[in-house]
Order: sequence, then C-alpha cells, then structure tokens
Amino acid sequence: MLWIKALHIFFVICWMSGVFYLPRIFVNLAAETDKATTARLLVMARKLYRFSMWLSVFAVVFGAILVWMQYGAQMPHWLHAKLFFVVLVIGYHHACGPILKKFEKGVNTRSHKWFRVFNELPVFMLLAIVLLVVVKPF
Repeated sequence: MLWIKALHIFFVICWMSGVFYLPRIFVNLAAETDKATTARLLVMARKLYRFSMWLSVFAVVFGAILVWMQYGAQMPHWLHAKLFFVVLVIGYHHACGPILKKFEKGVNTRSHKWFRVFNELPVFMLLAIVLLVVVKPF
C-alpha cells in the first residue's frame, strides 16, 4: 500500500504543478501584445494542459486504488469532503481547456487581473485537501 500512496502523492504533485502553472500562462497571455510571444505561450499552454491531464488520470487512479484498499465502502466523512475538493480541482482543470481554446482563437475577453484571481483558486482547493487529509477534522 505504501507504493500506491507514494505514486499517488507523486502524481498529485506533478498534476498540481500543471494546475498552478497553466493559469499563470493565461495571465501572461491576457497581458501579452507581441504575436511571437503569444504564439510561444500558446504552445507552452497547450503542451502543459495535455501533459497535466495525463498526470491527473494517474493521480486519480492511484488515489482510487488507495481509497479502495484502505477504506472500501466505509469511507470516513473527512474523505467525502476531500473527494469533493478533488472533484472541484478536476473541474477547474477541465475548465482551463475552453479558456485555452479562446486564447487560441484570439477571442479571450478576460483581463490579466481576472486571471490572477483565477490563478489562486487551486491553491485554496489544495489547502483544503491537505488539511482534510492531515487533520481529519471529522
């Protein structure tokens, strides 16, 4: 079980790196006016989105195996809350796809300031997940 836990943690860290950095690229894209720089940022964003999507699959698979091995159908309440935030992170990551498409089409209407706020949301989701796992408040 420790191997599964280690792989889960590894893939979560890798995935969250992408979840944190992709919206930061959006901040730069929203503020950028140079076409060459915009093109380079779009390539980076596209590759990061695809790569981090695969990382998320492995994080979720190893997490699901871990839950099944450890708790089966008798999940504690804190784990239900954690899974709620995991679903929010997955939704957030998937929501980055249509945003990236808008940048690729040149139809983004949101400012770099909006993306700075958007960029901070997964930090709070991850904080909630870590607190629930470590503290197990209920």
